[in-house]
Amino acid sequence: MIWIGYGIVILTFVAIIKQYETRMVLFLSGLLMALVSGKIMAGFTAFSKAMVNEGLVVAICTVMGFAYVMKLTKCDMHLVHSLAGFLTKFRMVLILGTVLVTFAINTALVSAAGCAAAVGAILIPALKSVGIHPAIAASAVLAGTWGSVFSPGSVQGPFIAKIAGVDVMTVIVGHSVAAITAILIVAVMLNLVAVFRKENQGYEGVQQESKEEEVFKINFLMALMPLVPLVLLILGSKQVAVIPEVSVAPAMLTGIMLACIVTRSNPQEVSKKFFTGMGNAYGDIIGIIIGAAVFITGMELIGLTGALIAAMKESVGVAKIAATFGPFIIAVLSGSGEAATLAFNGAVTVHAGQFGMGITQMGSQAYLSGSLGRLLSPVAGATIVCAQIAGVNPVALVKRNAPGAILAIIVTMFMLL
Repeated sequence: MIWIGYGIVILTFVAIIKQYETRMVLFLSGLLMALVSGKIMAGFTAFSKAMVNEGLVVAICTVMGFAYVMKLTKCDMHLVHSLAGFLTKFRMVLILGTVLVTFAINTALVSAAGCAAAVGAILIPALKSVGIHPAIAASAVLAGTWGSVFSPGSVQGPFIAKIAGVDVMTVIVGHSVAAITAILIVAVMLNLVAVFRKENQGYEGVQQESKEEEVFKINFLMALMPLVPLVLLILGSKQVAVIPEVSVAPAMLTGIMLACIVTRSNPQEVSKKFFTGMGNAYGDIIGIIIGAAVFITGMELIGLTGALIAAMKESVGVAKIAATFGPFIIAVLSGSGEAATLAFNGAVTVHAGQFGMGITQMGSQAYLSGSLGRLLSPVAGATIVCAQIAGVNPVALVKRNAPGAILAIIVTMFMLL
């Protein structure tokens, strides 16, 4: 029966790689394994329980609702323009700075593709205009689109916190040094690639693009609005404790109310946009978690999880390699590390103690690996957006980011596991 399970899992990831609907694939695969085990109702029970997973639903839905409001009020663009304007004053560190600025913005604007579009539309033409090759310009923006590892509303952070029995800020603090180290490696390596390929200056593409766009007048108060919830969560975290502890929902709602006041937006429109964002988050993000829950349950029922854990107990090295390269490879092939990482963390990371590791450490390694793997996927949404803005092939971005991303996951493996 276990071999049937292995076959179903392999077919599941093949289907995800071939871009079949992720939620459907995970749900049907989990249900099929539950059926083979003779306990199909357990699959349906897992589906129902995942639907009302209060901690995850509240955190993720409110964060996405907040993101929709930031877009409505244009506070997100004020943040992007303010950081971009600061960056373009420092010609010598443009590539390195672009990666880090995009990473910082993605912490507040958690959608990778959305962040790539917002930042890329401003910084890619700016980099090209000072002689940087379009492929490097696009690679620099893409390389920073995993700053969501510092967001309490990302899919993975709350999920790891849930299985570890800790708050989400503990998870973020736990992998903060590894994540910062990784983004610095990615940024520096891309800069070296640009120098080696002589693509860091001298590009003479199409004549200076028409400057028809009017000068964007930055309102720095509006630019601060996307950062309000993050500041509240950090100041109220157990590690800092400057203010009373603040959970994700109150932080996001406070940010929304302040943004509404600062921008003098119509409260009715803000309310509509917030709940639209929450609804889309439930369907798009919580939906994946629900599908993954059924998939994980199916793996347990068919005996696959137990077999994998037994194999990993034989060698801690195997568990480390699985947590590092499993989500990484699936993310490269599929363009999304979320399905693979959720499945791995739900099935294997919950038993991290049996391998002599911490749940948060193992879960964070899988999280970072999946995020970095997505940078090397030519079919990822953020990759395609950046490539289109720059007018280059998505594979050109993958080649330039590969050295940094691969080195970064190896370094984080030694730091976290």
